Amino acid sequence: MNKEDQVILGFRDLYNKMVWLNKDKMENSLKGYKPSEVHCIEYIEKNADSNVTKLAESFYMTRGAISKLTKKLIKKGLIESYQKSDNKKEIYFRLTEQGKVIYKIHEDLHKEFQERDKAVFEQVTEEQFDSMLRFVEKYNKHLDAEIKKLGIDFKAE
Repeated sequence: MNKEDQVILGFRDLYNKMVWLNKDKMENSLKGYKPSEVHCIEYIEKNADSNVTKLAESFYMTRGAISKLTKKLIKKGLIESYQKSDNKKEIYFRLTEQGKVIYKIHEDLHKEFQERDKAVFEQVTEEQFDSMLRFVEKYNKHLDAEIKKLGIDFKAE
């Protein structure tokens, strides 16, 4: 197996192990909420003036799919929509108090998982981090270009 295959397999393996290790705790703590709902809540909390377009770009989903998701979250009482006084056309989202509770549970779990994995990251040098980040950025740009070649532009959809 060449190094390229080893890297891809290594990423996939790491991701699958993280998902497996975190799954039970996530599901038990966030019962009744789908991962897409929780990640949507997280995005809205971390990004001011979130709207359907920004969410669609971030999640590589259609605006229609995001509209469906946000309607579900509104119905569950986790987010609410609002408009700005200077722009009555655009609809934005923010968390309700109940949404903030879900966000906090999710954040606390992430902190717990980070703490669990801290021993590994403490051994990584700045140079190694920089090298990994450069690779991830380069690979991301490549994949964005490949997606665009397919005629799919999530940024414009």
